[in-house]
Amino acid sequence: MEHDPKVPKYQTSDPTSFAFKSARERWPAIITGAIDDVHRTVASLPASETEKEAIAEGKSIVAALGTLKYELQHNRVMTLIPYDGQGDVESYNAELEARGPPKWHDVEWLFAECYLYRRMATLFSTAKTGFWQRYDVFQRQKMSTFRSSRPAVLELAGRYRDILTQIRTSRDHGVVEAQDAQQEKEAEKLLFVEMAEVCLWGNATDLSLLTSLTYEELQKLQGSQARKDSEAKVLVNDLGQAFEVLYAAAHQAGDPATAPAPSRRVDIVLDNAGFELFVDLILAGYLLATGLATEVVLHPKSIPWFVSDVVPADFAALLTAMQDPRAFYTPTATDGDGAAPAAPLSDHDAALVQFLFDDWSRLHADGQLILRPSRFWTHAGSFWRLPHTAPAVLDDLKESQLVIFKGDLNYRKLTGDAAWPATTPFATAIGPLGPASGVRTLALRTCKADVVVGLPEGKDEEIRATEGGGGDSGARAWAWSGKWAVVQFCDGKV
Repeated sequence: MEHDPKVPKYQTSDPTSFAFKSARERWPAIITGAIDDVHRTVASLPASETEKEAIAEGKSIVAALGTLKYELQHNRVMTLIPYDGQGDVESYNAELEARGPPKWHDVEWLFAECYLYRRMATLFSTAKTGFWQRYDVFQRQKMSTFRSSRPAVLELAGRYRDILTQIRTSRDHGVVEAQDAQQEKEAEKLLFVEMAEVCLWGNATDLSLLTSLTYEELQKLQGSQARKDSEAKVLVNDLGQAFEVLYAAAHQAGDPATAPAPSRRVDIVLDNAGFELFVDLILAGYLLATGLATEVVLHPKSIPWFVSDVVPADFAALLTAMQDPRAFYTPTATDGDGAAPAAPLSDHDAALVQFLFDDWSRLHADGQLILRPSRFWTHAGSFWRLPHTAPAVLDDLKESQLVIFKGDLNYRKLTGDAAWPATTPFATAIGPLGPASGVRTLALRTCKADVVVGLPEGKDEEIRATEGGGGDSGARAWAWSGKWAVVQFCDGKV
């Protein structure tokens, strides 16, 4: 806590904050969803002697989740997390005791939300049966939502294949003439911005917020028209600066035909699985195809987190689904949600998805697309603590040309989830990851929480005055919906 920014943090006791609504409405609904999921899995297990222990343990987990929900709803004291063999439990509990321990409805939002998911994870990691130890209580939701994203998946798959075909054709034509170099750069920049904005708006499908998403509602959040309609909602857009950094590194002096270019790495600190992971891989594949990166390192979480966050198994599940897209997009009686479209994939559509599977599988096998989980990403604190609690992670990030932090939670952690004035420079709000940190940071974030920085003077007040923006209530309600976004860059290598 001593390393966090010395700025007031958002509290679950503040009725003008989204934290207040989260603790009283969102979190109980999320626990209820977890209870339903475990119930459903227990009911599906065969009533055999070999599954007897797993069934009994599943029922115990349901009861424990019910207890957690009761404590939350009745504002009980937050209890110590049982030790499950991981060192972060000790730090969670030490911080819990240092805070009071607090009650659910009167505590810093960021700490409480991380504690919630860490405590839920412990119910499974301390199980006696391997079945529940490996269980992801959110996995069913993540894959169901990806199945419901079929129209946008097919649209982007077609765009991706076209782009890679153009890139490979252009390469076959040899070196660009000097007089065309600037034109070529501008075209490459436009394409980079398009790919990054696809990656940005893919973050709209966050299951920790959209816990009752219908198929029809999902379609409104995806697709090219939705992205076009949202262009004016990007309040700050530093993609041009990020492109210049990557372009300069890729086109440094020297003849690549006689001297191989040095490694140029881009890191993506992941957010949501399913469709958002899909668009993250679209961006990664594009960067590698164009040479703006020679390797992309993906940073997933190590445990199920914030409902839809990526764990390593989600990467494998996505590729498995794309390996046989006809089977994945064919509804079965066990789907249970009715979200999967009934129409089978055409040969053309199946080939599009297969193209992406082949491309991404090859990149992963060749070591250009790397998964690198770390327990740090599920610590309770902000990234202001990174130099002190995970210096090895920081040193690793310094090796990257650009570190892209995806989504709302990563943004909250970058800024310490503090109540900064909205005009505070992004470089100031990210503290130890700012200037001279050795890390180039790019935040791609659709706003789903109160904290926002780097806005022009008067912009926050202007949006608050719009319908649903918060007005004179004291709430920055406009920043809760995911309809607005910021893309912010800080060059910590200068």
